[in-house]
Amino acid sequence: MSRDFIGALLQLNAEKGVPREQLVRTVEDAIQSAYRRVAPGYEDVYVSLEPETGEMRIYRARVVVSEVEDEATEWSIAQAQEHDASAKLGDLVEYEQLEPTHFGRVGAQVAGQVVRQRLREAERETLFDEFAHREGEIITGSVGRVEPSGVILDLGKAEAILRTTDQSATEHYRIGQHVKAYVLEVRRTTRGPLIYVSRTHKSFLRRLFELEVPEIQAGTVEIRAIAREAGSRSKMAVASRQEGLDPVGATVGQRGARVQAVVAELGGEKIDVIPWSDDPEVFVANALSPAQVVAVHIDEEERIASVTVPERMLSLAIGREGQNARLAAKLTGWRIDIRSEAGTVAEVAVSPDVLAEADPIDAEPAAAADEPAAAEPAADEPATKPVEAAAHDPTTVPDVVAADPTEVQQ
Repeated sequence: MSRDFIGALLQLNAEKGVPREQLVRTVEDAIQSAYRRVAPGYEDVYVSLEPETGEMRIYRARVVVSEVEDEATEWSIAQAQEHDASAKLGDLVEYEQLEPTHFGRVGAQVAGQVVRQRLREAERETLFDEFAHREGEIITGSVGRVEPSGVILDLGKAEAILRTTDQSATEHYRIGQHVKAYVLEVRRTTRGPLIYVSRTHKSFLRRLFELEVPEIQAGTVEIRAIAREAGSRSKMAVASRQEGLDPVGATVGQRGARVQAVVAELGGEKIDVIPWSDDPEVFVANALSPAQVVAVHIDEEERIASVTVPERMLSLAIGREGQNARLAAKLTGWRIDIRSEAGTVAEVAVSPDVLAEADPIDAEPAAAADEPAAAEPAADEPATKPVEAAAHDPTTVPDVVAADPTEVQQ
Protein backbone atom coordinates (compact mmCIF):
# COMPACT_ATOMS: atom_id res chain seq x y z
CA MET A 1 0.00 0.00 0.00
CA SER A 2 1.11 3.60 -0.56
CA ARG A 3 -0.10 7.16 -0.46
CA ASP A 4 -1.64 6.54 -3.91
CA PHE A 5 -4.00 4.16 -2.17
CA ILE A 6 -4.92 6.80 0.41
CA GLY A 7 -5.52 9.28 -2.41
CA ALA A 8 -7.85 6.79 -4.07
CA LEU A 9 -9.78 6.38 -0.81
CA LEU A 10 -10.15 10.14 -0.46
CA GLN A 11 -11.36 10.39 -4.06
CA LEU A 12 -13.94 7.65 -3.44
CA ASN A 13 -15.02 9.47 -0.30
CA ALA A 14 -15.62 12.64 -2.32
CA GLU A 15 -17.31 10.98 -5.31
CA LYS A 16 -19.46 8.35 -3.63
CA GLY A 17 -20.11 10.02 -0.31
CA VAL A 18 -18.96 6.94 1.65
CA PRO A 19 -17.27 7.95 4.94
CA ARG A 20 -13.51 7.44 4.99
CA GLU A 21 -13.64 5.21 8.10
CA GLN A 22 -16.22 2.98 6.43
CA LEU A 23 -14.07 2.76 3.29
CA VAL A 24 -11.07 1.64 5.34
CA ARG A 25 -13.11 -1.00 7.19
CA THR A 26 -14.59 -2.20 3.90
CA VAL A 27 -11.15 -2.65 2.31
CA GLU A 28 -9.83 -4.42 5.42
CA ASP A 29 -12.77 -6.86 5.48
CA ALA A 30 -12.56 -7.47 1.73
CA ILE A 31 -8.83 -8.31 1.68
CA GLN A 32 -9.18 -10.41 4.82
CA SER A 33 -12.08 -12.36 3.26
CA ALA A 34 -10.16 -12.87 0.01
CA TYR A 35 -7.02 -14.21 1.74
CA ARG A 36 -9.06 -16.61 3.85
CA ARG A 37 -10.77 -17.85 0.67
CA VAL A 38 -7.63 -18.56 -1.38
CA ALA A 39 -5.47 -20.03 1.41
CA PRO A 40 -6.97 -23.05 3.21
CA GLY A 41 -5.89 -23.25 6.82
CA TYR A 42 -5.62 -19.48 7.15
CA GLU A 43 -9.05 -18.88 8.69
CA ASP A 44 -7.33 -16.83 11.41
CA VAL A 45 -5.85 -14.22 9.01
CA TYR A 46 -6.53 -10.56 9.82
CA VAL A 47 -5.79 -7.36 7.89
CA SER A 48 -5.19 -3.92 9.34
CA LEU A 49 -4.81 -0.67 7.34
CA GLU A 50 -3.24 2.53 8.57
CA PRO A 51 -5.35 5.25 6.88
CA GLU A 52 -2.72 7.98 7.23
CA THR A 53 0.21 6.15 5.63
CA GLY A 54 -1.53 3.43 3.62
CA GLU A 55 0.52 0.73 5.36
CA MET A 56 -1.15 -2.68 5.48
CA ARG A 57 -0.45 -5.33 8.09
CA ILE A 58 -1.41 -8.98 7.51
CA TYR A 59 -1.17 -11.22 10.51
CA ARG A 60 -2.55 -14.36 12.11
CA ALA A 61 -4.36 -14.13 15.44
CA ARG A 62 -6.84 -16.05 17.53
CA VAL A 63 -9.61 -15.17 19.94
CA VAL A 64 -9.24 -16.15 23.60
CA VAL A 65 -12.25 -18.12 24.86
CA SER A 66 -13.08 -20.12 27.98
CA GLU A 67 -13.97 -23.23 25.97
CA VAL A 68 -12.51 -23.84 22.50
CA GLU A 69 -15.13 -24.77 19.88
CA ASP A 70 -13.21 -23.87 16.70
CA GLU A 71 -9.53 -24.79 16.94
CA ALA A 72 -8.74 -22.88 13.71
CA THR A 73 -9.71 -19.48 15.14
CA GLU A 74 -9.81 -19.86 18.97
CA TRP A 75 -7.43 -20.48 21.85
CA SER A 76 -7.92 -21.29 25.48
CA ILE A 77 -6.46 -18.91 28.05
CA ALA A 78 -3.51 -21.24 28.63
CA GLN A 79 -2.70 -21.45 24.91
CA ALA A 80 -2.98 -17.68 24.48
CA GLN A 81 -0.72 -16.93 27.44
CA GLU A 82 2.06 -18.95 25.80
CA HIS A 83 2.25 -16.11 23.25
CA ASP A 84 1.08 -13.21 25.43
CA ALA A 85 1.30 -13.50 29.19
CA SER A 86 -1.29 -10.73 29.67
CA ALA A 87 -3.92 -12.39 27.45
CA LYS A 88 -7.43 -12.62 28.88
CA LEU A 89 -10.87 -13.73 27.73
CA GLY A 90 -12.07 -11.94 24.61
CA ASP A 91 -8.62 -10.75 23.50
CA LEU A 92 -7.31 -11.21 19.97
CA VAL A 93 -3.79 -12.56 20.33
CA GLU A 94 -1.44 -12.12 17.36
CA TYR A 95 1.16 -14.81 16.81
CA GLU A 96 2.47 -14.50 13.21
CA GLN A 97 2.94 -11.68 10.71
CA LEU A 98 2.62 -12.33 6.97
CA GLU A 99 3.59 -10.51 3.77
CA PRO A 100 1.09 -9.81 0.93
CA THR A 101 3.30 -11.86 -1.39
CA HIS A 102 2.59 -14.88 0.80
CA PHE A 103 -0.77 -15.32 -0.98
CA GLY A 104 0.59 -14.91 -4.50
CA ARG A 105 -0.93 -13.36 -7.63
CA VAL A 106 -4.23 -15.27 -7.29
CA GLY A 107 -4.71 -13.90 -3.80
CA ALA A 108 -4.11 -10.36 -5.06
CA GLN A 109 -6.62 -10.77 -7.91
CA VAL A 110 -9.30 -12.20 -5.63
CA ALA A 111 -8.64 -9.44 -3.11
CA GLY A 112 -9.11 -6.80 -5.83
CA GLN A 113 -12.42 -8.31 -6.95
CA VAL A 114 -13.75 -8.55 -3.41
CA VAL A 115 -12.67 -4.97 -2.64
CA ARG A 116 -14.56 -3.64 -5.66
CA GLN A 117 -17.65 -5.65 -4.75
CA ARG A 118 -17.61 -4.50 -1.12
CA LEU A 119 -17.10 -0.87 -2.16
CA ARG A 120 -20.17 -1.06 -4.41
CA GLU A 121 -22.15 -2.54 -1.52
CA ALA A 122 -20.93 0.24 0.80
CA GLU A 123 -21.93 2.86 -1.76
CA ARG A 124 -25.44 1.36 -2.10
CA GLU A 125 -25.83 1.23 1.68
CA THR A 126 -24.74 4.84 2.03
CA LEU A 127 -27.22 5.92 -0.67
CA PHE A 128 -30.02 4.00 1.04
CA ASP A 129 -29.25 5.63 4.39
CA GLU A 130 -29.20 9.05 2.71
CA PHE A 131 -32.71 8.69 1.29
CA ALA A 132 -34.35 6.38 3.85
CA HIS A 133 -34.76 9.15 6.41
CA ARG A 134 -36.40 11.36 3.77
CA GLU A 135 -39.60 9.34 3.59
CA GLY A 136 -42.47 11.76 4.06
CA GLU A 137 -40.48 14.71 2.70
CA ILE A 138 -40.41 16.56 -0.62
CA ILE A 139 -37.51 16.01 -3.01
CA THR A 140 -36.74 17.71 -6.32
CA GLY A 141 -35.50 15.87 -9.38
CA SER A 142 -35.33 16.31 -13.12
CA VAL A 143 -37.24 14.13 -15.56
CA GLY A 144 -34.74 11.61 -16.91
CA ARG A 145 -37.07 9.52 -19.03
CA VAL A 146 -40.76 8.81 -19.46
CA GLU A 147 -41.85 5.17 -19.52
CA PRO A 148 -45.29 3.53 -19.78
CA SER A 149 -45.14 2.57 -16.10
CA GLY A 150 -44.16 6.04 -14.93
CA VAL A 151 -41.71 8.92 -14.98
CA ILE A 152 -38.10 8.37 -13.85
CA LEU A 153 -36.70 11.34 -11.91
CA ASP A 154 -32.95 11.89 -11.75
CA LEU A 155 -31.94 12.85 -8.20
CA GLY A 156 -28.22 13.02 -8.93
CA LYS A 157 -26.95 10.00 -7.01
CA ALA A 158 -30.12 7.95 -7.41
CA GLU A 159 -33.36 7.74 -9.38
CA ALA A 160 -36.96 8.00 -8.20
CA ILE A 161 -40.05 6.43 -9.75
CA LEU A 162 -43.18 8.55 -10.21
CA ARG A 163 -45.73 5.90 -11.13
CA THR A 164 -48.71 6.74 -13.33
CA THR A 165 -51.02 6.13 -10.35
CA ASP A 166 -49.12 8.82 -8.44
CA GLN A 167 -49.40 11.40 -11.23
CA SER A 168 -52.16 13.94 -11.69
CA ALA A 169 -54.22 13.34 -14.82
CA THR A 170 -53.81 17.03 -15.75
CA GLU A 171 -50.01 17.06 -15.68
CA HIS A 172 -47.58 16.28 -18.50
CA TYR A 173 -43.81 15.92 -18.19
CA ARG A 174 -40.91 16.69 -20.50
CA ILE A 175 -37.29 15.57 -20.40
CA GLY A 176 -35.18 17.82 -18.18
CA GLN A 177 -38.16 19.35 -16.38
CA HIS A 178 -37.62 19.93 -12.65
CA VAL A 179 -40.31 18.21 -10.59
CA LYS A 180 -41.10 18.24 -6.89
CA ALA A 181 -42.55 15.06 -5.41
CA TYR A 182 -43.41 13.49 -2.07
CA VAL A 183 -41.31 10.48 -0.99
CA LEU A 184 -43.67 7.57 -0.33
CA GLU A 185 -41.21 4.76 0.27
CA VAL A 186 -37.52 3.87 -0.01
CA ARG A 187 -36.71 0.20 -0.55
CA ARG A 188 -33.33 -1.51 -0.32
CA THR A 189 -32.40 -3.52 -3.44
CA THR A 190 -29.24 -5.14 -4.82
CA ARG A 191 -29.00 -2.31 -7.38
CA GLY A 192 -29.32 0.48 -4.85
CA PRO A 193 -32.25 2.29 -3.22
CA LEU A 194 -35.61 2.11 -4.99
CA ILE A 195 -37.42 5.39 -4.31
CA TYR A 196 -41.16 5.75 -4.91
CA VAL A 197 -42.55 9.29 -5.05
CA SER A 198 -46.00 10.80 -5.53
CA ARG A 199 -47.61 14.07 -6.56
CA THR A 200 -51.16 12.97 -5.73
CA HIS A 201 -50.73 12.08 -2.05
CA LYS A 202 -52.55 14.40 0.33
CA SER A 203 -49.38 14.83 2.40
CA PHE A 204 -47.69 16.34 -0.69
CA LEU A 205 -50.14 19.23 -0.32
CA ARG A 206 -49.30 19.48 3.38
CA ARG A 207 -45.55 19.65 2.70
CA LEU A 208 -45.98 22.29 -0.01
CA PHE A 209 -47.82 24.55 2.42
CA GLU A 210 -45.12 23.97 5.02
CA LEU A 211 -42.59 25.28 2.49
CA GLU A 212 -44.70 28.31 1.54
CA VAL A 213 -46.18 29.32 4.92
CA PRO A 214 -43.68 30.14 7.72
CA GLU A 215 -46.45 29.95 10.33
CA ILE A 216 -47.18 26.33 9.40
CA GLN A 217 -43.47 25.49 9.42
CA ALA A 218 -43.11 27.12 12.86
CA GLY A 219 -46.18 25.34 14.21
CA THR A 220 -48.28 28.42 15.06
CA VAL A 221 -50.74 27.36 12.33
CA GLU A 222 -51.64 23.68 12.17
CA ILE A 223 -53.09 21.74 9.25
CA ARG A 224 -55.77 19.61 10.92
CA ALA A 225 -57.40 17.91 7.93
CA ILE A 226 -56.97 17.47 4.17
CA ALA A 227 -59.31 16.06 1.53
CA ARG A 228 -57.91 15.94 -1.98
CA GLU A 229 -58.86 14.91 -5.49
CA ALA A 230 -55.51 15.45 -7.19
CA GLY A 231 -55.47 17.69 -10.23
CA SER A 232 -58.97 18.98 -9.60
CA ARG A 233 -59.70 20.32 -6.13
CA SER A 234 -58.68 20.05 -2.48
CA LYS A 235 -60.02 21.21 0.87
CA MET A 236 -57.77 21.90 3.83
CA ALA A 237 -58.77 22.76 7.40
CA VAL A 238 -56.36 24.87 9.46
CA ALA A 239 -56.29 25.98 13.09
CA SER A 240 -54.22 28.53 15.01
CA ARG A 241 -52.16 27.78 18.10
CA GLN A 242 -51.51 31.44 18.74
CA GLU A 243 -54.20 33.73 20.09
CA GLY A 244 -55.20 36.47 17.66
CA LEU A 245 -53.64 34.80 14.60
CA ASP A 246 -56.02 34.18 11.69
CA PRO A 247 -55.07 30.70 10.39
CA VAL A 248 -56.87 31.09 7.06
CA GLY A 249 -55.38 34.53 6.37
CA ALA A 250 -51.88 33.34 7.25
CA THR A 251 -52.23 30.31 4.99
CA VAL A 252 -53.70 32.18 2.02
CA GLY A 253 -51.25 35.07 2.30
CA GLN A 254 -51.53 38.67 1.15
CA ARG A 255 -53.69 38.77 -1.97
CA GLY A 256 -53.56 34.98 -2.05
CA ALA A 257 -49.82 34.90 -2.82
CA ARG A 258 -49.02 31.86 -0.69
CA VAL A 259 -51.88 29.66 -1.80
CA GLN A 260 -51.35 30.68 -5.43
CA ALA A 261 -47.74 29.47 -5.23
CA VAL A 262 -49.02 26.03 -4.19
CA VAL A 263 -51.73 26.12 -6.87
CA ALA A 264 -49.09 26.87 -9.50
CA GLU A 265 -46.94 23.93 -8.33
CA LEU A 266 -49.99 21.64 -8.59
CA GLY A 267 -50.83 22.76 -12.12
CA GLY A 268 -53.89 24.85 -11.29
CA GLU A 269 -55.55 22.54 -8.75
CA LYS A 270 -58.16 24.52 -6.80
CA ILE A 271 -57.61 24.70 -3.04
CA ASP A 272 -60.20 25.69 -0.43
CA VAL A 273 -58.69 26.72 2.91
CA ILE A 274 -61.23 26.65 5.76
CA PRO A 275 -61.02 27.19 9.53
CA TRP A 276 -61.03 24.06 11.70
CA SER A 277 -63.60 23.80 14.50
CA ASP A 278 -64.08 21.26 17.28
CA ASP A 279 -67.81 21.87 16.96
CA PRO A 280 -68.97 19.41 14.23
CA GLU A 281 -71.87 21.69 13.23
CA VAL A 282 -69.51 24.60 12.56
CA PHE A 283 -66.90 22.36 10.92
CA VAL A 284 -69.39 20.76 8.52
CA ALA A 285 -70.77 24.19 7.61
CA ASN A 286 -67.23 25.47 6.96
CA ALA A 287 -66.35 22.38 4.92
CA LEU A 288 -69.20 23.08 2.47
CA SER A 289 -67.70 26.48 1.63
CA PRO A 290 -68.18 28.42 -0.63
CA ALA A 291 -71.87 27.49 -0.20
CA GLN A 292 -73.76 29.29 2.54
CA VAL A 293 -75.36 27.06 5.16
CA VAL A 294 -78.62 27.88 6.96
CA ALA A 295 -78.52 25.14 9.59
CA VAL A 296 -76.70 21.91 10.52
CA HIS A 297 -78.19 19.10 12.61
CA ILE A 298 -75.78 16.47 13.99
CA ASP A 299 -76.80 12.87 14.70
CA GLU A 300 -73.92 11.61 16.86
CA GLU A 301 -75.17 8.03 17.01
CA GLU A 302 -75.49 7.56 13.25
CA ARG A 303 -72.76 10.10 12.44
CA ILE A 304 -75.00 11.96 10.04
CA ALA A 305 -74.86 15.71 9.45
CA SER A 306 -78.15 17.07 8.04
CA VAL A 307 -77.43 20.39 6.33
CA THR A 308 -79.94 22.95 5.14
CA VAL A 309 -78.90 25.46 2.48
CA PRO A 310 -80.79 28.13 0.52
CA GLU A 311 -82.40 26.84 -2.67
CA ARG A 312 -80.04 28.92 -4.80
CA MET A 313 -77.05 27.37 -2.99
CA LEU A 314 -77.99 23.71 -3.45
CA SER A 315 -76.02 23.21 -6.66
CA LEU A 316 -73.03 25.09 -5.22
CA ALA A 317 -73.11 22.98 -2.04
CA ILE A 318 -73.20 19.77 -4.07
CA GLY A 319 -70.58 20.93 -6.57
CA ARG A 320 -69.68 19.59 -9.99
CA GLU A 321 -70.69 15.93 -10.02
CA GLY A 322 -70.97 16.11 -6.24
CA GLN A 323 -67.33 17.11 -5.74
CA ASN A 324 -67.83 19.86 -3.13
CA ALA A 325 -70.08 17.70 -0.95
CA ARG A 326 -67.85 14.66 -1.46
CA LEU A 327 -64.72 16.54 -0.35
CA ALA A 328 -66.59 17.99 2.63
CA ALA A 329 -67.60 14.47 3.69
CA LYS A 330 -64.01 13.24 3.34
CA LEU A 331 -62.70 16.24 5.26
CA THR A 332 -65.08 15.88 8.20
CA GLY A 333 -65.65 12.12 8.26
CA TRP A 334 -69.42 12.62 8.54
CA ARG A 335 -72.17 11.44 6.23
CA ILE A 336 -73.74 14.61 4.93
CA ASP A 337 -77.39 15.02 3.90
CA ILE A 338 -77.87 18.31 2.08
CA ARG A 339 -81.35 19.72 1.61
CA SER A 340 -82.59 23.05 0.42
CA GLU A 341 -85.11 25.10 2.32
CA ALA A 342 -87.60 24.03 -0.36
CA GLY A 343 -87.03 20.35 0.44
CA THR A 344 -84.68 19.11 -2.32
CA VAL A 345 -82.21 16.61 -0.79
CA ALA A 346 -78.69 15.41 -1.61
CA GLU A 347 -76.88 12.76 0.43
CA VAL A 348 -73.13 12.23 0.85
CA ALA A 349 -71.81 9.25 2.81
CA VAL A 350 -68.43 8.08 4.08
CA SER A 351 -68.32 4.28 4.41
CA PRO A 352 -66.99 3.22 7.86
CA ASP A 353 -65.74 -0.11 6.41
CA VAL A 354 -63.61 1.62 3.81
CA LEU A 355 -62.48 4.14 6.42
CA ALA A 356 -61.17 1.34 8.64
CA GLU A 357 -59.29 -0.33 5.75
CA ALA A 358 -57.67 2.80 4.34
CA ASP A 359 -53.97 2.54 3.52
CA PRO A 360 -51.89 5.67 4.34
CA ILE A 361 -49.50 5.05 1.40
CA ASP A 362 -52.22 4.86 -1.24
CA ALA A 363 -52.78 8.21 -2.91
CA GLU A 364 -56.17 9.65 -3.60
CA PRO A 365 -57.43 8.90 -7.15
CA ALA A 366 -56.93 11.74 -9.60
CA ALA A 367 -60.03 13.50 -10.85
CA ALA A 368 -60.53 13.81 -14.61
CA ALA A 369 -59.73 17.25 -15.94
CA ASP A 370 -62.64 17.35 -18.35
CA GLU A 371 -65.48 16.40 -15.98
CA PRO A 372 -68.76 17.93 -17.09
CA ALA A 373 -70.30 20.53 -14.81
CA ALA A 374 -73.30 19.45 -12.73
CA ALA A 375 -76.58 20.75 -14.06
CA GLU A 376 -78.96 22.81 -11.95
CA PRO A 377 -81.65 20.59 -10.36
CA ALA A 378 -84.84 20.59 -12.36
CA ALA A 379 -88.15 21.23 -10.62
CA ASP A 380 -89.48 17.75 -11.42
CA GLU A 381 -86.32 15.83 -10.41
CA PRO A 382 -86.62 13.18 -7.69
CA ALA A 383 -86.22 14.57 -4.19
CA THR A 384 -83.09 12.53 -3.35
CA LYS A 385 -79.71 12.66 -5.10
CA PRO A 386 -77.27 10.06 -3.62
CA VAL A 387 -73.58 10.94 -3.96
CA GLU A 388 -71.02 8.40 -2.67
CA ALA A 389 -67.82 9.83 -1.17
CA ALA A 390 -64.44 8.11 -1.00
CA ALA A 391 -63.07 7.16 2.39
CA HIS A 392 -61.04 9.52 4.54
CA ASP A 393 -57.70 8.13 5.73
CA PRO A 394 -57.27 8.83 9.47
CA THR A 395 -53.73 7.47 9.56
CA THR A 396 -52.42 9.92 6.97
CA VAL A 397 -54.07 13.12 8.25
CA PRO A 398 -54.78 12.84 11.98
CA ASP A 399 -57.76 14.29 13.82
CA VAL A 400 -59.91 14.67 10.70
CA VAL A 401 -62.89 12.86 12.20
CA ALA A 402 -64.36 14.70 15.17
CA ALA A 403 -65.18 11.45 16.98
CA ASP A 404 -62.81 8.57 17.67
CA PRO A 405 -62.34 6.32 14.56
CA THR A 406 -63.57 3.33 16.56
CA GLU A 407 -66.87 5.12 16.99
CA VAL A 408 -67.06 5.59 13.23
CA GLN A 409 -66.60 1.86 12.68
CA GLN A 410 -69.53 1.17 14.98
